[in-house]
Amino acid sequence: MSSSTQSTTHHTSTIGAIGAPSRRNTELAMLVFAVAIPMFAYANVGLAINNTVPPGLLAYGVGLGLLAGVGHLVVRKFAPYADPLLLPLATLLNGLGLVVIWRLDQSKLLQSIDQAGSAAPRQLLYTAMGIALFVVVLIFLKDHRVLQRYTYISMVGALILLLLPLVPGLGANIYGAKIWISVAGFSIQPGEFAKIVLAIFFAGYLMVKRDALALASRRFMGLYLPRGRDLGPILVVWGISIVILVFETDLGTSLLFFGMFVIMLYVATERTSWIVFGLLMSAVGAVGVASFEPHIQTRVQAWLDPMREFNLSRSGVHDGVMHSEQLQQALWAFGSGGTLGTGLGQGHSDLIRFAANSDFILATFGEELGLAGLMAILLVYALIVERGVRTALAARDPFGKLLAIGLSGAFALQVFVVAGGVMGLIPLTGMTMPFLAYGGSSVIANWALIGILLRISDTARRPAPSPAPNPDAEMTQVVRP
Repeated sequence: MSSSTQSTTHHTSTIGAIGAPSRRNTELAMLVFAVAIPMFAYANVGLAINNTVPPGLLAYGVGLGLLAGVGHLVVRKFAPYADPLLLPLATLLNGLGLVVIWRLDQSKLLQSIDQAGSAAPRQLLYTAMGIALFVVVLIFLKDHRVLQRYTYISMVGALILLLLPLVPGLGANIYGAKIWISVAGFSIQPGEFAKIVLAIFFAGYLMVKRDALALASRRFMGLYLPRGRDLGPILVVWGISIVILVFETDLGTSLLFFGMFVIMLYVATERTSWIVFGLLMSAVGAVGVASFEPHIQTRVQAWLDPMREFNLSRSGVHDGVMHSEQLQQALWAFGSGGTLGTGLGQGHSDLIRFAANSDFILATFGEELGLAGLMAILLVYALIVERGVRTALAARDPFGKLLAIGLSGAFALQVFVVAGGVMGLIPLTGMTMPFLAYGGSSVIANWALIGILLRISDTARRPAPSPAPNPDAEMTQVVRP
């Protein structure tokens, strides 16, 4: 039995990686829907209120479409491999928020207390400023890892932003919370920008210190307890949160910052004990401050018994405490909306009065779109958080992973504390719903947040360059029987 072999000599070649699709056309198609849906909602509101299509419908559609188009072109040019859903989802929420703010502008009740009438045009201006900052982030932030160089500068910047409302003559006390500064007739909430700067600091700090923080000294009740000297960072952040809560009487911001740090700490160390410590310290701090701070006590009382607060507010009792009927009105708005809602423009959420277009705008959606519409809104928020977490998982560097999870966690926490407060799940915090609520600081800061997430996702999804072919590839013998 004989066999013959045939030998063939050839050069090996390197096969380059197949380029990942950029999905920019998918983003463009989604943006068309993200602009069309608010335009349809705008027409619906006009027909419900005035029995006619709003005369500004075309201008609104063109304006929102141009802003979204500019954002898309910048992403296509400077971040071609970025996540295709983040920009359309943010545009959809921003567009719906503009529609409902305009709907509340038509309220005679809100106009009578000078809380409506021109909020929608100002919000459109803030949206344009937000997308301008979004564009600046994508053009000038070529690589998110550059931010790591400014870890401790970010810490100083965040502290300055947080302390600005306490500066005499600059800070403003609005409805019991000292979280605003007044500049040239404009009110700015520095905490909205501080959350981004703090996320940069936390990401840079934890990337360096995560190994030390992950070490456990002993095991107690199934938890690995951290070493005593490693508790320092969480104690410092906890202390800052308490200071914010005491001096600025801002429960929402303190919960947001401390919660964001605990989330990033858990992701960096994979120690469940940090979550337990974080929850315990949050509870201790909140209960401790609430025991002597009247403004926090009032919010807790309104949460526990909103009907009592409603009756006290209506009766005009003077006991040195500002009673509010807002939460009870919001609960009635949700109840009257039912499953499918009263229809856009046909609710009565303006009875919430001065906070109807800001803190409590979610009650308007709940009443006029019903439970189904409200769940759809919350699902859009959940998708933004999911895309942020997906970006963190895909990031190739630890700083990018921590920064993406920190920004996504801060966004999710803000949605939770606002929605939970308006629905009566937790005490009211005074924060604004991202993209939906009226407020320049919030919409501008959140557009910057989306821009940073897109930059990280572009770096994460960008295919690695194919290695150059080697002219000196070794010769191989392929033997075939």
